Amino acid sequence: MSEVLARWNRLSVEEAAQEILPCCGSRSWARAVAMRRPINDATSLLAASDVAWRSLEVCDWMEAFSKHPRIGERKAPRAASAQSAAWSAQEQRNMADAGESVQLALAEGNRQYERRFDRVFIVCATGKPAPEILEILSRRLRNDDFTELREAAEEQRKITNIRLTKWLLG
Repeated sequence: MSEVLARWNRLSVEEAAQEILPCCGSRSWARAVAMRRPINDATSLLAASDVAWRSLEVCDWMEAFSKHPRIGERKAPRAASAQSAAWSAQEQRNMADAGESVQLALAEGNRQYERRFDRVFIVCATGKPAPEILEILSRRLRNDDFTELREAAEEQRKITNIRLTKWLLG
């Protein structure tokens, strides 16, 4: 067992939930994962996270979504923790390489998405170049509400798993 997990397993439920909250942004998710302790390895942690995420209500998903900056923007929302904001910046670092036309198209796509779905566009941006993200955004703007909510939730799950892995590494 890693030192991070060993220490985390000894915390109170409230402290443990608070520590992993930046990985997702949903308080209900953080508490549900903390309640599954002791967790002995990364595989078990990610499995517990997935079970917790899939058991949440839509309002909990929306809470997690609200902690993300718009794709292509460097400023995190006020609701995001410092750790979450730092991770977002890392995850979106490929956006800095995007040409002006792609950045403008992403900004317009974000506005369209928010008007259509009334939330920020969520995509697991890690390792994806800006043109690919723009293509994903354009495709997802054609989704119906139900399909898009499920797709956004799946993207958030992927982001959470990446962040949990970073958290484990310290």
